[in-house]
Amino acid sequence: MSKKFYITTPIYYVNARPHIGHAYTTIACDTIARRQRLLGAETFFLTGTDEHGQKIERAAQAAGKTPQQYADEISAEFRKLWKRMGISNDDFIRTTEDRHKKRVQELFRTIRDNGFIYKGTYTGQYCVSDELYVDGAKPGDPCPTCGRITETVQEENYFFKLSAFQDKLLALYANAEFIRPEARRNEVISFVRSGLRDLSISRSTFSWGIPVPDDPKHVIYVWLDALANYITAIGYGSSHAGAQEAFKKFWPADVHMIGKEIVRFHCVYWPAFLMAAGLAMPKAIVAHGWLLFEESKMSKSRGNIVRTETILDVLGADALRYFLLREVVFGQDGSFSFDALVQRYNSDLANGLGNLASRTLTMINRYFKGEVPYPSHGASKKAADDAIAEFARKTIREFGELFDQFQFSRALESAWALVAAVDKYIVENEPWALGEKQDEESRSRLATVLYTAAEALRIATALAYPVMPEATAKIWTQLGLGDIKKLALSELAWGQLRLGTKLGEVQPVFPRADKSAIERMQKMEEDQRGIPVPEITAAEVPAPSSSTQTASTAAPAAAATNNKISIDDFAKIELRVGLVKVAERVPKADKLLRLEIDIGTEVRQVLAGIAEAYAPETLVGRKVVIVANLAPRKLRGMESNGMIVAASLEGGSPVLAGFLEDVPVGARLK
Repeated sequence: MSKKFYITTPIYYVNARPHIGHAYTTIACDTIARRQRLLGAETFFLTGTDEHGQKIERAAQAAGKTPQQYADEISAEFRKLWKRMGISNDDFIRTTEDRHKKRVQELFRTIRDNGFIYKGTYTGQYCVSDELYVDGAKPGDPCPTCGRITETVQEENYFFKLSAFQDKLLALYANAEFIRPEARRNEVISFVRSGLRDLSISRSTFSWGIPVPDDPKHVIYVWLDALANYITAIGYGSSHAGAQEAFKKFWPADVHMIGKEIVRFHCVYWPAFLMAAGLAMPKAIVAHGWLLFEESKMSKSRGNIVRTETILDVLGADALRYFLLREVVFGQDGSFSFDALVQRYNSDLANGLGNLASRTLTMINRYFKGEVPYPSHGASKKAADDAIAEFARKTIREFGELFDQFQFSRALESAWALVAAVDKYIVENEPWALGEKQDEESRSRLATVLYTAAEALRIATALAYPVMPEATAKIWTQLGLGDIKKLALSELAWGQLRLGTKLGEVQPVFPRADKSAIERMQKMEEDQRGIPVPEITAAEVPAPSSSTQTASTAAPAAAATNNKISIDDFAKIELRVGLVKVAERVPKADKLLRLEIDIGTEVRQVLAGIAEAYAPETLVGRKVVIVANLAPRKLRGMESNGMIVAASLEGGSPVLAGFLEDVPVGARLK
């Protein structure tokens, strides 16, 4: 029997147009779905829009539209954006569709007939923005989720016996895999242990919603309506045989992916509703953190939304996909800035994977007429070749394990460590020099080096496909391998690149971005908002405290905070562009790395306290700024001849200084 896999995003509430916060969740789910398809699973990926509730009714009224017109407009924007981004969802459900309405009513009937719904009166505080009943709040109290002032509600409602499920829910949470990450699981357990009160699941003071069966003056609570999409979309409550079969096939869901702000609804209310209806639990609910811009969660009310279209217009979908999954540790809050996006794009994509593809395939074209060469198994084969092969095998294992644990950033870090290792391998073996020689040994060695590089490129490309489907498909075609979607990822192994494979046309995949890319994106957002986009300048960044300074980032302290130096004093500091050739950890020193840095005239050994922020393999081939005329000093018995320039914010990790433009090794900074 073939494997089935069902993954969902939350359905997005149509109170605001889509932004990169919405894109983040959708990209993560799309990446998982694409990987599962490559692994041979029959995959169903669901997304959609949540369109009912008092907030939508009020927003539509303010816009001079009917609720349906308003919902149609915003829902269409989500669908249009997902199509432009290449999101591979199998269905897009809207809660205003008839199929959903009828099936939600069937769920309500089932829960009611099972004895878990009764009629009563609710008096208390309600947050319209979050569609949340705020237990224990008093008039004038803010919503604990969004901070807006709650409204006093008194109306006849239907109630769900949530209190009857406290012990069952706690037993469910004993499965550590059910709610991830652990911090969210602990939060939910604490909430449930504090005691559950029955939940109002209907409203009678407005009409924009799904009518309660047999009592149409009530509409079903928007969260029962919205959460039910996970089962209505795959056929629950349908009388059609095909829909019923789909529900049997795909339920329970393998993953519900959500933002951390809606954990309570998904991890308390939703499982209780399912238990009351006699349905199976989803296998996992995974909550990610917020994307922060200007140190705040992106939201319409704060006016700090960054539109996905801005990034697509300038850098494309794959750049955004890679940045969000590589830069943000999944489950934690992550910061977004245009500067960080462009730096990551240039360092990892333009200078990393893109450069490896270009240089490797160009040399195969030049020296072997565009056909994958035959590697030597004789005297010209070296230990370095086997080391790359073993590195690739290790990367395949690690990438899969990390990815399946939703550790996207670490998985990508491992794949790009392979890219860096191959770059170093190419530099050390100098295939361009071998290509100028005509003897048989040099020719054989050249074939081995380029085959090794091409095979490592193939593996890195295969692993990265779910994250960057468009760019990797281009590299795959350039490798002469056809349609990457036909790849059997579960069978990926070293040595599968067929000898003599004819390459496709070699073209750049990631053209380098300069600082004008940042300026263009900032201008587009300014024009959209009608207000300037704040930028952090050097003067606004606090200086590092002595406790955060390291061997690589510590600078001589000024005698007094108001002292200034002259231009002549500054001119004494020699700042040079260096290229990291070797990076390795210093034994028994958690923070130190030993680096060998080419500064144009010589290669320097530098000890840098950046090991907690940078894996050594990610630094090889990277350009850095080095203080070249600093007096040598001993650390851990080794001489450090220079200092790397990095920023180190209070309580934060050091961040290496770098460049948007391409600068030559050894260039002096003035």
